[in-house]
Amino acid sequence: MSKIKPRGKVPKKASVDEIIEIKTLIRHPMHSGRMKDKNGKNIPKRIINKFLVKFNSKQVFVMDLEPSISTNPYIAFPYKAKETGTFDFEWTDDNGEKYTMSRKMTVS
Repeated sequence: MSKIKPRGKVPKKASVDEIIEIKTLIRHPMHSGRMKDKNGKNIPKRIINKFLVKFNSKQVFVMDLEPSISTNPYIAFPYKAKETGTFDFEWTDDNGEKYTMSRKMTVS
């Protein structure tokens, strides 16, 4: 699954107490275990099952995902900017593989 690529959009700058929107997308096929390959064999279940976001090492968002989530899941959520720092994003799939990304934001 070398094509798995996380992407995210975080404002580079924000004002104190501004509500910003964090947007993420991960390119992942999200195999539910019900589909068959070209030879008629079941494709094993392999989905992103956990999404976690930390800001300056403190957890600010967590989400469990289920097999009904579509391919390439898009997740967006609000965040109230208080200080300058770094968002660390982590997606975990059924095989225990983790996909990470970081984005910085300056608050003034």
